[in-house]
Formats: sequence, structure tokens, C-alpha cells
Amino acid sequence: MSIVRWFPRRNAVALDTSLDRLFEDFFAPAPYRSEWSSLSPAVDVEETPDAYVFRADLPGLSSKDVKVTVHNDTLTLRGERKREEKKSDGSLHRVERATGVFERSFTLGLPVRADQVKASYKDGVLEVHVPKAEEAKPRDIEVQIN
Repeated sequence: MSIVRWFPRRNAVALDTSLDRLFEDFFAPAPYRSEWSSLSPAVDVEETPDAYVFRADLPGLSSKDVKVTVHNDTLTLRGERKREEKKSDGSLHRVERATGVFERSFTLGLPVRADQVKASYKDGVLEVHVPKAEEAKPRDIEVQIN
């Protein structure tokens, strides 16, 4: 058995910190897991030699609920999922589909042709093609022999 020196101040500080964390966690409102995932849509980003291609899952939205903007080298996807207003005689037991506004921004890091960006929406998937500027495309340099 080893002897361990007791430091009353250190133990009191550790106890205070643990109690503070306990009360913060208990009284802090925790968002539902569905709110985390629904209001931040999943996005696949693909880079080709000529463009960036973004595919975002936005089920249940119409194309008028989604806005795509390109400013400098940043692509921003914004949208809003509205609550369905249905009158029925039944009672609602569970609501997991979150509603509200979302926004996702992506910094591209290379110059793009903002005037040629195209977006399409089909079957709940938004697809955005962002062409790279000519100076950003890879070029093959021919090696000359002297």
C-alpha cells in the first residue's frame, strides 16, 4: 500500500467543478437528435477537373424553399422547412421531423465561374454544379528539350 498525500484545496476545487458540471448539464436544454440532423442537411462534395459538384439531401422541400448563392469562393445553401398544417381528428403522439431554417456554407479555395453555376432539384436531392475558372483548372505543361 502506498501513502498518498492529501491536498484539501485541490480536492475541494475538483468537487466544485464536478458539481458545476452536474448542474449545467441538468438544466441545459438538449435539442432532439432529429433537429441536429434535419436542420443541417447531408451534403456530398465532389471535385472534378472542371467543376465542384454538391449534392444535398433536402426531402420534403420545394425548389422555392431553397436558395443557392455564390460569393467570391464561397457557396451557400439556405432553405426553410415549414411545418405541415393538417387538420385531423386524431391526436399527434410524436413529432420528429424538425422545421426551421438551415444554412450550409462551403469555401471552395479556388476561383470559380459564378455566372455559370447551375442548380437542379429532383426527388429531394439538390445538385449544384460550380465550374472552376480557367486559371484554377489543372494544365499539362510540355517539357521541352534544349
